[in-house]
Amino acid sequence: MYNCAIILAAGEGKRMKSSTPKVLHEVCGREMVNIVIDVVKKAQIEDIDLVIGNGAERVKKATESRNVSYSFQNQQLGTGHAVLCAEDFLKNKEGTVVIFTGDSPLIKEDTIKKMLDFHNKGGYKATIVTSVVKDPTGYGRIIREKNGEVLKIVEHKDCSREELKVDEINSGMYCFDIKSLVESLNKLHNNNAQGEYYLTDVIEILKVSKGKIGALPVNFEEIIGVNSRVQLSEAEKVMRDRINHIHMRNGVTLVDPGNTYIEMDVTIGRDTVIYPGNVLQGNTVIGEKCTLYPNSRIKDSVIEDNVIVQSSVILESKIGQNVTVGPFAYIRPESIIGNSVRIGDFVEIKKSTIGDKTKVSHLTYIGDAQVGSGCNFGCGTVVVNYDGKVKNKTLIGNNSFIGCNTNLVSPVKVNDDTYIAAGSTITDEVPAGSLAIARAKQINKEGWVYKKGLKK
Repeated sequence: MYNCAIILAAGEGKRMKSSTPKVLHEVCGREMVNIVIDVVKKAQIEDIDLVIGNGAERVKKATESRNVSYSFQNQQLGTGHAVLCAEDFLKNKEGTVVIFTGDSPLIKEDTIKKMLDFHNKGGYKATIVTSVVKDPTGYGRIIREKNGEVLKIVEHKDCSREELKVDEINSGMYCFDIKSLVESLNKLHNNNAQGEYYLTDVIEILKVSKGKIGALPVNFEEIIGVNSRVQLSEAEKVMRDRINHIHMRNGVTLVDPGNTYIEMDVTIGRDTVIYPGNVLQGNTVIGEKCTLYPNSRIKDSVIEDNVIVQSSVILESKIGQNVTVGPFAYIRPESIIGNSVRIGDFVEIKKSTIGDKTKVSHLTYIGDAQVGSGCNFGCGTVVVNYDGKVKNKTLIGNNSFIGCNTNLVSPVKVNDDTYIAAGSTITDEVPAGSLAIARAKQINKEGWVYKKGLKK
């Protein structure tokens, strides 16, 4: 059986109060519309058409990697009009089309498969995804016949007293027989107060032509639509709980899941322990048996096994095995930290490579540098990598000892097995095995304070 999908993504989202198209707002690090596309593809539906309108070019750019087609809705004249704009996509197709909205990111892969199976086995012309809720106020009601088929959908404002008691609501997600849908779309009218074409009217048109209409109830959280920042936060919480539970089932300890923020594409190894306040973003990979103490942010980085991170920021970098980072370290993009390295408190690493077993314990800046293995950086070391015009490179060999408050003025090379005296400003190459001292000779002027009358 051929299946395809239409995803409605043309709405402006006025209640979001944002210059960003509504469907491009993110839930757990991914745009809502891309979450819907990805779930539909996981349900083995590859032929997907996106109906776009407001912010069309931005939506196309954000979704171009998903290999979807596009239909354009010039004016937002209702859901029926939106699907009508995809008529060329449906032309000459036979089978089933599923219709979703790009602002309902919580639908699950298994639910899509279940609705297709329900639709096909029931021989329905249309299947509506529904939900039974305690308070259906504001939602369209599903009115069923005695045999369980759908008779009609009634909007809340049009419900009779008896219909208001119905607690099964319309989700705005559907399966349609393609030919029946196309024929019905051409019969839609906009004779209503809003002057819009409603997809729900297709149900009535199909019913008049003796088509069977089914309804599949699902968990309410799967049909939550996002029309405001409040609803965006609600969707974020549901998705975050799902993600966190997946990691815990896979052997990760989350000390406080309600305060741990892990985006959709993060991978975490077993026996890793994550304390509250951590934010793991992008394509981050965390190895096994790591410990992330509270309040770190890690984005698009690889953290290998047995790493300890305390209250630090790691961006687009790689951390080797058995490393400790922090507290309050800042590892900036394109940094590579070797195995068994110590990156201590208030240390900043920028676009640098740090060799195995090197210690950068505290209050040090290393930028645009290549550092060997077994080195030790004293407190207050600065790699002076910027001359006001360009960033220059510093090369530091293996087993170098850099004394406290040293300035390494790039470009400069410090060879293997060297010592640099505390307080030195190094501007020239330091040969292997050498002690470098680059500071003014100390002069003591006895009695100077008394002569100047500066004693307090």
